[in-house]
Amino acid sequence: MSSHSLERVATFEHQVTGVTVSETGRIFVCFPRWSEDAPVSVAELVDGEPRPYPDEEWNRWRNANKNEVSPEDHWVCVQSVVADGRGGLWVLDPAAPAQSQVVPGGPKLVRIDLGSDRVARTITLDEDVAPQGSYLNDVRFSPDGRHAYITESGARGALIVVDLRNGSARRVLDGHPSTQLEKNVVVKVDGVPLRRTDGRGVEFTADGIALSRDGRHLYWQALTGRTLYRIETAALVDESLSDDELGGRVERVGENGVSDGLWIDEEGRMYISALEENAIKIREGDVVRTLLSDERLRWPDTFSEGPDGVIYVTASHIMDMPWFKEGNPLAVRTELFRITGQG
Repeated sequence: MSSHSLERVATFEHQVTGVTVSETGRIFVCFPRWSEDAPVSVAELVDGEPRPYPDEEWNRWRNANKNEVSPEDHWVCVQSVVADGRGGLWVLDPAAPAQSQVVPGGPKLVRIDLGSDRVARTITLDEDVAPQGSYLNDVRFSPDGRHAYITESGARGALIVVDLRNGSARRVLDGHPSTQLEKNVVVKVDGVPLRRTDGRGVEFTADGIALSRDGRHLYWQALTGRTLYRIETAALVDESLSDDELGGRVERVGENGVSDGLWIDEEGRMYISALEENAIKIREGDVVRTLLSDERLRWPDTFSEGPDGVIYVTASHIMDMPWFKEGNPLAVRTELFRITGQG
């Protein structure tokens, strides 16, 4: 038997998506500019409060001053933050406020040195990998530090493979069935189809992503979907493979149900954000079970694992956005939790 519960770590007055915990226990979060022009994009939690990271200047880009502040060296619309376990924090910026137009020059993958709290490297992701209509979603890093793998959840889903040795990036599995939404899936909340005020449903392609601890297999699934896929990373990084050959290496793992974030812990268990059920599920092999459910988990979004093995999860409250609930405020109140208990 298992007995798990949620412990609130922080509450935010803006819509949080990403969270990561460094190898020394520092906690970072990010706030994309979706329905509001959020005042802070990337923050470190200090005494439970978000502090702009790495500084105020990087967080100065706003919709209101976008013609005055360069997108190449400021956060535009950050979706994901991931500590690499090697003294670095990586920030993934799809640069598409409101998940609409991509700001030219804005898409990037940025590494911040956690020792100096200064930007150490910026990898620009050009229109070949982040075209208009794209939305770079989440990222994982190979254990050897040579590659980054990104899901792209825009209109035409794909994976992005970044060679961290030279900064080159390739868009792969573009349009492949594994990276596309499943047309028979309707995302529901409280048992009712979730639709925007204009009648559109929730339509996101390749979104959740996880890497096996040995780095041999990459897993992903569309948010508007139930099916989990994987591929050997050796195939992903093999530039000699054609699109068809690479697509032929994709394996169907099974069904997770509708999910946003994925994470594989030190024991090899996959955490699944079961957003339709306000729950977190666990996949062990072919078995998927519910770890915990809690009404406070309104759209569990992103997982991270602390150095002590504790799992953190954000609740991004996407269903409470004015996109879906007319009259709701632009600023969405959200939370960060950690999972307590054993079993």
